Amino acid sequence: MLLLRAAAIAAGHRLPLPRRGCSRFAPGNPAAGGRRGAATVLAALLGLGAALAYGERRRRVAQAAQAPPSRRYPRYTREEVGRHRSPQDRVWVTHGTDVFDVTDFVELHPGGAEKLLLAAGGALEPFWALYAFHNQPHVLELLREFKVGELSPDEAPPDPSAAQDPFAGDPPRHPGLRISSQKPFNAETPAELLTERFLTPNELFFTRNHLPVPTVDPGSYRLHVEGPEGRVLSLSLSELRSRFPRHEVTATLQCAGNRRSEMSRVRPVKGLPWDIGAIGTARWGGARLRDVLLHAGFGEERAGEWHVCFEGLDADPGGAPYGASIPYGRAVSPSADVLLAYEMNGEELPRDHGFPVRVVVPGVVGARSVKWLRRVAVSAAESPSHWQRIDYRGFAPCVDWDSVDYSAAPAIQELPVQSAITHPRPGAAVPPGELTVKGYAWSGGGRDVVRVDVSLDGGRSWRVARLVEGERQALGRAWAWKLWELQVPVAAGAELEIVCKAVDGSYNVQPDTVAPIWNLRGVLSNAWHRVRVTVTR
Repeated sequence: MLLLRAAAIAAGHRLPLPRRGCSRFAPGNPAAGGRRGAATVLAALLGLGAALAYGERRRRVAQAAQAPPSRRYPRYTREEVGRHRSPQDRVWVTHGTDVFDVTDFVELHPGGAEKLLLAAGGALEPFWALYAFHNQPHVLELLREFKVGELSPDEAPPDPSAAQDPFAGDPPRHPGLRISSQKPFNAETPAELLTERFLTPNELFFTRNHLPVPTVDPGSYRLHVEGPEGRVLSLSLSELRSRFPRHEVTATLQCAGNRRSEMSRVRPVKGLPWDIGAIGTARWGGARLRDVLLHAGFGEERAGEWHVCFEGLDADPGGAPYGASIPYGRAVSPSADVLLAYEMNGEELPRDHGFPVRVVVPGVVGARSVKWLRRVAVSAAESPSHWQRIDYRGFAPCVDWDSVDYSAAPAIQELPVQSAITHPRPGAAVPPGELTVKGYAWSGGGRDVVRVDVSLDGGRSWRVARLVEGERQALGRAWAWKLWELQVPVAAGAELEIVCKAVDGSYNVQPDTVAPIWNLRGVLSNAWHRVRVTVTR
């Protein structure tokens, strides 16, 4: 599974863990040692993307022109390959009929050594099927640097069923979505449609998947809630509906990486290149998490620091599920409105959005609203999931992949104040006369947006936008966005730099530029949003 998490990096799933000069593994044999340079190149490829891949490929093509004739490789059986499953015995994998010794890459693997070792002694194909990113010429070319042999001609090819596309069962999607990645599927709402309605239609709601969408039989579905003293509350979907009062909450969910593409224009970042559409608002229906936890035997308060951990039914090839957690106090607070939702905008949850049950944590980053929920547990520690302990954390602009310490930053929970312009679109040519500027604004933690300021000259002068009526929200529980618009006369031939910034009820305001908030994962991108347009003559 040499490159199991390469696509996940591109999609924002797994992060590289480089540690120079601190190998945990035994030194390789002399022949293998010569491949350490290739391992470094491959790690660089995964970390820095296609630009480095292109340069590396050109270098290797030039070298190949001067290389001696290809060598003859020894032949191995699958049984012989299977004996190489640890760094001590060397880590071998196969792809097609080729055998590779990837021991020197184990410590550089972006998804962590333990993930790469899942494929040790076996074929890469089942794992590469999970992330289509691997099936690219430059990845295969670099993999060849680790080749040590070939499979015996008598060996049967891998069972085709083992490499079946794990995404083949994903649901159909609306063609209007702006796709960031196909496998796993991630797509955002077209910006021009975002503010057409206060509630985002289910079919156009942004989709953030980390793994294949599980197929769940609602009749056999069970939600397991681990109660005090080892007791477990097991609930079917019908029991969740019938035993607990149904509540509705209108809440905006936003991906931590919304507007990441603006950060990537300052310096490269890792993650999906979201524009402004990784955000949406829905009316969610379901049982309150508070009611379920109290029914399971937990109290309104717990001394010390406690967390409520969630696990989904989506899992990676090693069986590790997507997971996240929130503080216990938020989970049981009657004013936090955390739901175990089974409805979205008056309909049953769509498969892409967590059918049959998902968590909805209003005012908090979307990563904590775990979909396809299978387990709830109370713990003295945060969820052990990669997506809680490593991913979805913010760092200073000076932190890079060589110096990052994941324990130095808290997991993202409440998000900062945010706004964006949905109309006109960047580069548009607009007619002279009255121009209507539209957009959205939202703040985490239930803080209401009290004002949106708009400038047509890059921030030198300002006007106050009109906040469009949506739904009335209680003080401290403003979970949904505000839509806004400004009508302003514009002169023929003018070049406009339209800027917006929102102010919330605590007078938090967006920063004016991206550079001071840049971070290596491209999260928490909430600088003034800027759109340049031309007024026709």
